[in-house]
Amino acid sequence: MISPYDTILMLLFLSVLLAFASSRILTMIKVISFQGVAVSIVPILQNSDLSTSSLVFGSIMLTIRGIVIPGLLVFAVRKISIKREVEPLIGYHFSIFVGLLLIGFSFFISSKFQFPDSQASLLTMPAAITVFVGGLFLLMARHKAITMLIGYMMLENGIYIIGASFSRHKHHVVEFVILLDVLVGIMIMGIVLYNIKRTFDDIDTTLLRKLKD
Repeated sequence: MISPYDTILMLLFLSVLLAFASSRILTMIKVISFQGVAVSIVPILQNSDLSTSSLVFGSIMLTIRGIVIPGLLVFAVRKISIKREVEPLIGYHFSIFVGLLLIGFSFFISSKFQFPDSQASLLTMPAAITVFVGGLFLLMARHKAITMLIGYMMLENGIYIIGASFSRHKHHVVEFVILLDVLVGIMIMGIVLYNIKRTFDDIDTTLLRKLKD
């Protein structure tokens, strides 16, 4: 029988493929919101000895990752009036193919490592690698700054899966501080996106090449 933990990890694989295949910004934000909820509850499902502090930090992580940050992204999208990623550097069909190769590659790489935590699922590291590299792919394969920001969030989710799943002891404080830094970065990026939109009437990052000293 497949455990809820493994089910969530499998859904993370599908979420990366959905992000690769979608041109709609709001759909990609929904993917990031789901990933935020998923990576927040993964440590809770994996850890059988839950403490009050673990539940509290897990709830805070879920709220920030699954609600606050996606809400800020939706606000930014509506502010700059952008709905789609048009003419990406790598097409959507080929992106899906790359995503499938990435999943296979993540399983191959994971099989080469030995982890001290025997309780970790065999899907944990492949899911983390897929989400992490998937974020890097979006950063490189898309034009819009907002899509790159989503890619950055996906990359950070991959890092969080690794840290939360394999560092069981007193990792909450460090992760919470990092998440606050990410939250501030998202807010600053929202301001940057608005100014890019106001200056160029678009948020295509290739337009930044027109800037001169």
